[in-house]
Amino acid sequence: MPAYHSIFLEDRDVPVIGNFPILPLRTRTRGPAYTLPPLPNTDDLDVSPESESYDCVDEILSLFRANVLFRNFEINGPADRMLIYGTLFISECLGKVKPTMNAREAEKALINASLDNFAIPGDVSFPLNQAFEPPRDRQDAESLRQYISQVRQEIAMRLHARLYSGGVGPSKFWLSFTKRKFMGKSL
Repeated sequence: MPAYHSIFLEDRDVPVIGNFPILPLRTRTRGPAYTLPPLPNTDDLDVSPESESYDCVDEILSLFRANVLFRNFEINGPADRMLIYGTLFISECLGKVKPTMNAREAEKALINASLDNFAIPGDVSFPLNQAFEPPRDRQDAESLRQYISQVRQEIAMRLHARLYSGGVGPSKFWLSFTKRKFMGKSL
């Protein structure tokens, strides 16, 4: 069975830096991404892919548990690179959340993980340089860093909502994936 690929591969007019897509986001976090409209209802845990507010973060979170089980992933376009990066970041975030943490401690750990200094494609410490092209110049590199920071913050906030949806401790279903490494890599 092959891994799940991004539905955003069909979007051909998406700007890219290197070969990393700058996809629109449903976010309140400041950054360079085009902002999608907010959801009409308050439940953003289960957003339909047909919704105009469905974004790459929703897709990353919904496909994480299926895709993390694969050691190989065939990249079909820039949107798949976003899916790979998001999956690796979720793996990193799940490693920061401990089963004994309350919601506030986990939120703090996830936000700190999203704001930590991180490598971008082209940096020596970036784990997937073989699949990503570096930005052309310093300005593109800074734009990419801002966009990835915005994506990381949005993933952290939405992951927290899924981990603590019941309100009493983190979801054991999500935490069962803490030891899995997507494609044998970590950020």
